[in-house]
Amino acid sequence: MTRGTTNPNRLRRMDRWIAAVHGAELRRATEPVAVDLGYGAAPWTAVELLGRLRTAAPRTRVVGIEIEPERVAAARPYEREGLVFRHGGFEVPVPGRPLLIRAANVLRQYDEDQVAAVWERLCARLAPAGGGSRGGLLVEGTCDEIGRRHVWVALGPEGPRTVTFATRLGSLDRPSDLAERLPKALIHRNVPGEPVHTFLRDFDRAWAAAAPYAAYGARQRWLRTVRALTADWPVTDAPVRWRQGEVTVAWGALAPQG
Repeated sequence: MTRGTTNPNRLRRMDRWIAAVHGAELRRATEPVAVDLGYGAAPWTAVELLGRLRTAAPRTRVVGIEIEPERVAAARPYEREGLVFRHGGFEVPVPGRPLLIRAANVLRQYDEDQVAAVWERLCARLAPAGGGSRGGLLVEGTCDEIGRRHVWVALGPEGPRTVTFATRLGSLDRPSDLAERLPKALIHRNVPGEPVHTFLRDFDRAWAAAAPYAAYGARQRWLRTVRALTADWPVTDAPVRWRQGEVTVAWGALAPQG
């Protein structure tokens, strides 16, 4: 069981990214089911996930799953059309194969050597690829208490795809401040010789070089910084996402060594 800290709007950046990049998959699905795994002591994140996903895919249904029965009982009064709460854990006790599993601030309490097995178990529960679909999506990561800083890994049925760094730009001193929110698979790898450490070093250098753009606002400085990063790193998204204070990089470029 996690501490269960659940502030309203804590996961808004992650939710909006999911709606933007995975909304088409949810719209195409016959049964678009999304899972909020480990929603915490209060059901706000599951309620908000339903609202945000339905802006992109109106037929989406959300299942909130918690390992603590008392939390499930407390959430039941918030059930509505399209939203239910269930007791469970990494087995993901829902019928069929969901198109989305969001596990935010869940694995932070686990040991690093447990992460791969959990990822594999959760990815095995995702809807498979085929027929023009890339399959389901697992989004696993960490954020601060009020949702200003996030880092998450996106995985498909085949395994890890990307890492996304997202922040409220007005609160950012330098990009490496996001290191404290790296997911468990990466947070202990922010040391010399590891790709994520090199990436954050280059990110800070590009941010410093873009300092003159701060006169036009933090967003313009961020845009210039991310554009500079694309020269050496496989950034997979476009300026429309960068403007939201995001940058997404291919997992293979940041994956731990050894």
